[in-house]
Amino acid sequence: MGRNHTQTKFILLGITDSPCAQTPLFVLFLLIYIVTLVGNVGIIVLVRVSPSLHTPMYFFLTHFAFIDVCYSTVVSPRMLADLSSEGKTISFSACMMQFFTLTFFATIECHLLAMMAYDRHVAICHPLLYMTVISSRVCWQLVASSYLFAFLSAIIYTWCTFGGSFCGPNRINHFFCDAVPLLKLVCSDTHSSEMTIFAFVSINEVGTSVVILLSYISILRTVLRMCSAQSRARAFQTCASHLMAVALFFGTAFFMYLQPPSSHRSLDKMVSIIYTVVTPMLNPFIYSLRNKEVKGALVKCGRRLFICL
Repeated sequence: MGRNHTQTKFILLGITDSPCAQTPLFVLFLLIYIVTLVGNVGIIVLVRVSPSLHTPMYFFLTHFAFIDVCYSTVVSPRMLADLSSEGKTISFSACMMQFFTLTFFATIECHLLAMMAYDRHVAICHPLLYMTVISSRVCWQLVASSYLFAFLSAIIYTWCTFGGSFCGPNRINHFFCDAVPLLKLVCSDTHSSEMTIFAFVSINEVGTSVVILLSYISILRTVLRMCSAQSRARAFQTCASHLMAVALFFGTAFFMYLQPPSSHRSLDKMVSIIYTVVTPMLNPFIYSLRNKEVKGALVKCGRRLFICL
């Protein structure tokens, strides 16, 4: 992989080249990263210590929170280091590893969102079969398959991006190593690489989006047939947080990776900040503040902690 390259390092141009803006941005993104770690690790710990949350839905949520921590950690520490220093160079191997891990975790997140939608579909449309269809064994098989498929996809993405010859400029117009700005630096023809990446992104993003869409169409049909307004409200409430997470992640991902390379503009950096930095921070709040079960478990844990103290 990358055996044709001639560059030994790249220069990340970062979010901004204004010295006055770098310190405020450093403080802002450091706070966002800390909140991301505390929020997502808090979700994982809360689910582990609360028996009421030991269900398939929260099993997927713990993996989702873990991926958000990893996803953010791939980007944020490097971005913070670049904002606080003059040198913004990154070695070829470090750039390739950052790209590989980022695409690996992003692909897993796509699949986890689809699994969570399917979980809600079974819970609402087939409640009597829920524990049979979404058993513990099935949960582990689904998660393991997402990790395996993401690993294979990440290898393909990385090969297509770094397999060419980097013999020209080495300045990446981004704050992390991403496919679009990297392919602009490749000297050889990148059409086949771009088409391969586009195809696999389509399989991952469009494929999981179809699963989510079909799941929610079925959920909507079932909910509208419910006689009780309270039951309908409860069903919509359990789906609201997931739909918000789906909209945040897929909306920005579609904008970034399912458009022609010539259409990419400076706005891409802002969109990248949303899905790599902001979204992992917001997800714990989305799943906790709008979820009575999580809030109830949090209150119980707080009381137990207060009694122990």
